[in-house]
Amino acid sequence: MLDTANPDPRLIAAAVRVTDRVPHLRVVIDHLPQLDPPVAPEALRAYQANLRELAKRPQVYVKISEVLRRVDRSIPTDLAFYRPRLDELFGIFGEDHLLYGSDWPNSDQWAEYPQVLRIVREYFSAKGKAATEKYFWKNSVAAYRWVKREASQPDPAAA
Repeated sequence: MLDTANPDPRLIAAAVRVTDRVPHLRVVIDHLPQLDPPVAPEALRAYQANLRELAKRPQVYVKISEVLRRVDRSIPTDLAFYRPRLDELFGIFGEDHLLYGSDWPNSDQWAEYPQVLRIVREYFSAKGKAATEKYFWKNSVAAYRWVKREASQPDPAAA
């Protein structure tokens, strides 16, 4: 299991190479919404091709964390601002390979936790109950292969 952080186009390309060499390695790419895609056309095409290649790999997941961003010294709190990026990632990776990550306490630099959570809750709730459950917990079972340790936890077999 490999969790990556602070993604940039080079890290995305490296994730392709690593999963080529270790095909059964489960990979979670953290904070992908924060990545600023390249602006140069050739670099953008390569980055997008690498994302599409990673999306073909059943052992690769994307943690939708660090969604909020600073724009002109303010931080938008309206989902409409973030929807295009979230739609792009959802369209590439689908509901079975996206999972929740709060990135707390790092998220405090963007907004208080309830605001951070509200954006992703609102986005995924609109996708329906099944997609919401996959995002908030079921996909984490496949990605991290966690096991039930307390009676209050959901049964991983239900994922």
